[in-house]
Amino acid sequence: MTIIDNAVYVDGVRSAEPESMEQTFETLAHHGGMAWIGLYRPTQAEMAAVASEFGLHALAVEDAISAHQRPKLERYEDNLFTVLRPARYLDATETVEFGELHIFTGRNFVVTVRHAEMAGVATVRRRLESRPDLLRHGPEAVLYALLDKVVDDYAPVVAGLENDIDEIEDQLFSGDSTVSRRIYELAREVIQFQRAIHPLPGMMQQLKRGFEKYGVETELQHSLRDVEDHVERVISRADSFRDLLQNALTLDGTLTANRQNEASAEQNEQVKKISSWAAIFFAPSFVAGIYGMNFDHMPELHWALGYPMAIALMAGTAGLMYGIFKKKGWL
Repeated sequence: MTIIDNAVYVDGVRSAEPESMEQTFETLAHHGGMAWIGLYRPTQAEMAAVASEFGLHALAVEDAISAHQRPKLERYEDNLFTVLRPARYLDATETVEFGELHIFTGRNFVVTVRHAEMAGVATVRRRLESRPDLLRHGPEAVLYALLDKVVDDYAPVVAGLENDIDEIEDQLFSGDSTVSRRIYELAREVIQFQRAIHPLPGMMQQLKRGFEKYGVETELQHSLRDVEDHVERVISRADSFRDLLQNALTLDGTLTANRQNEASAEQNEQVKKISSWAAIFFAPSFVAGIYGMNFDHMPELHWALGYPMAIALMAGTAGLMYGIFKKKGWL
C-alpha cells in the first residue's frame, strides 16, 4: 500500500484513522473535519480515487504521478497544488540529495504525495498533532508547517556547502590537482540547490495575496512571513556560494597558469645552462678536431710551440665563452 498515514481531524484533534480512502471519504461526510492523507508513490488508480473525491485538477494529478516537477504553487479554484523540493546534505559523499513533495490542499483536506524517502512529513504531522490550537486552523496550517519544515531543513545543507567551500580554499593554495574537478562538482550542487529555493519567494507572495480572500488566520500569516524571512536568508547565502565558487575557479586558473609559467621559466633556465656548457665544451673540441686531422702540410704542425698554443687556444676560447654566458646570466 502507498498510504503512509490516513487520518481525520476534528477541531485539531485526531479523531479517526480510516483503513482505506473510501472510509476516509465516508468519515468526512458524516463527521466533518479535515482529512490528511499521506501517499508514497501512488498508483494512477489511487490518485484517480483521491482526485475524484476531492475534485483535484487533472493536470495537477498528472504532475503528482509523474513527479520530476520544479517547485511551484498553482491554484485550481479553491484547491492549491504545491510542489516543494526538500533537501539534505550527505556527509559521506559531500553531495546534496533532493526529494520531491507534492501537497494538495482544499477546504477540508490535505493530500501529501512523496516520491522519495523523507521523515519530514511525519515529523510535521506529530508536531501539529501536539498543537491542536494550530491544527484546528485547517489545511492552511498543514501547508505552512510543511513549508516551514522544508525551509528549516535547508540550514544543514547550507552549512555543508559552506564547509566544502572552506575546504576548497585550502586546496587552492596547497597545489591540489583535483581542486578544479571538486569546484565544478560543488558548483553543480549549488545550482541544483538554487533551483529548489529560488521559486519559493514567488510562491510565498501568491499565498500572501490570498490572505484576505480566503480568511487566513493572523497566526498563520505571521508563520508564513517567518518562513519567508528564512527563505530570503537561505537564498542570499546560496547565491554567495555561487559567486565564491566562480572566484575560486578563476583563482585556480590563475594559480595553475603561474605554476606553469614558473615551471617553464625553470625549464628555460636549465636549457640555457645546458646550452652554455655545451658551447663551452664544443670550442676545445673544435680546436682539437682541427689539429687532429693529421695532414702533412698544416701550419704549426712541426712547430715546437704548436702544442702549447693549441692548449692555450682551447682554454682561452672556453674561458671567453664562460665569461660571456656568465655575464648574460645563463650560468
